[in-house]
Amino acid sequence: MYKARALLPGTLLHGRHRFSTAPAVVTGAAPNDEPIQPCVEIKHTQLLINGNFVDAASGKTFSTLDPRTGEAIARVAEGDAEDINRAVAAARRAFDEGPWPRMSAYERCRVLLRFADLIESHAEEIAALETWDSGKPLEQAAGAEVPMVARFVRYYAGWADKIHGLVVPADGPHHAQVLHEPIGVAGQIIPWNFPLLMFAWKVAPALACGNTVVLKTAEQTPLSALYVASLLHEAGVPEGVLNVISGFGPTAGAALCSHMDVDKLAFTGSTGTGKIILELAARSNLKPVTLELGGKSPFVVMDDADVDQAVELAHHAVFFNQGQCCCAGSRTFVHERVYDEFVEKSKARALNRVVGDPFRKGVEQGPQIDGEQFKKILQYVKSGVDTGATLVAGGERVGDRGFYVHPTDEMKIAQEEIFGPVQTILKFRGVEEVMRRANATPYGLAAGVFTRSLDVANTMARALRAGTVWINCYDVFDAAIPFGGFKMSGVGREKGPYGLRNYLQTKSVVTPIRDAAWL
Repeated sequence: MYKARALLPGTLLHGRHRFSTAPAVVTGAAPNDEPIQPCVEIKHTQLLINGNFVDAASGKTFSTLDPRTGEAIARVAEGDAEDINRAVAAARRAFDEGPWPRMSAYERCRVLLRFADLIESHAEEIAALETWDSGKPLEQAAGAEVPMVARFVRYYAGWADKIHGLVVPADGPHHAQVLHEPIGVAGQIIPWNFPLLMFAWKVAPALACGNTVVLKTAEQTPLSALYVASLLHEAGVPEGVLNVISGFGPTAGAALCSHMDVDKLAFTGSTGTGKIILELAARSNLKPVTLELGGKSPFVVMDDADVDQAVELAHHAVFFNQGQCCCAGSRTFVHERVYDEFVEKSKARALNRVVGDPFRKGVEQGPQIDGEQFKKILQYVKSGVDTGATLVAGGERVGDRGFYVHPTDEMKIAQEEIFGPVQTILKFRGVEEVMRRANATPYGLAAGVFTRSLDVANTMARALRAGTVWINCYDVFDAAIPFGGFKMSGVGREKGPYGLRNYLQTKSVVTPIRDAAWL
């Protein structure tokens, strides 16, 4: 569903388009102040294979960094191809010989429900780990994301004993039934911007269907997945059903995608990496792949909109999670009649955005994930200035430690995914024009429309080439609402009953009826 970068405050003027960015004002504690030390114990830094936490076969480790300071939080086991082999072998045995696919669906449901209870009872530790490792505000992690994780697990627990087959009326004397069976060993790769949520989106439906899993964490954010995986074993999942490998894409990730004993792949991340994963899957055993990839989502504000409400909604749509969302509404299209008012109010809202230590109360925006993303954002800002845009505010680092940036905008930013707090405000004249421009991108993950007109809302919802269209709202991620993209934003859907389809295969069973006189 998401990804990440950094931002700076400012406004860029170019021609008739103004690219407004959210200037950040630090209140409370500045990023240069001594960071708050999280009150949480790091319990798990090894690989989880066949129900046990073990060192990497090579003995290698790597540092997971605190985005607030750039300093190491802990050393984590660095898995590679040999560890993937061990994990896949464990998952294969657990699927082919173990109890998980063979136990009653109700029993699987009960395990997942106990898992959800444990997530809630350890919510404070989980949220602290997520904030420490990723830089997102603690109020966001604790108040929204951890409860959502428990909700997603419970949602799919409820589905476990409701996965039914069909009896099909045949044209001849045959009994025909359709079975929905678990697909086998699922390889899953999750991103660093929403590690907890993506863990739940992928693991919960796979396990509810009776599959086994080998999950690779993002190397930037391994801690929360390892922690909650231990809780799943405490809830009663058998050995080998869930295996978690921390490591890097070219080694552990590539080995997982190429493995002949992996029956299914699911990935959330960049479009470029998604293409590589498809190729690796095709070259191995042609395993099916679900991809949730990049986006450059339009947020359309019509001239009948309440401007104050639209400004706040657009602000949230692009700057939530430090702008590190694949569905961020980073292209804000505003009708020319309300354009000037919208820009001025957006600038004022951005100037009041609170950037600082994510463990401090009231902070809206923490640091970007790491130095690589931090530098990439600044390079985008520079490219805009170099190609003729005027940087009115922002475009520079906040503080002298960690990866804090102010929101900014330029020309490439209007077309390429930045994965950071950059808002592009573009003027349009009419519905036909904005529909054409909103769709003029290789991405199609999400879109937003802000209007009081039901006709405009319905027209835009049908015309926009995106997997999700939010009308007068944004970033609504209910457990039952499917999520995924059109075009280069991905393949398949997650969440809701559609998420189950990724982890089931369909089998037709046909039996002759010898005495068919009654038919």
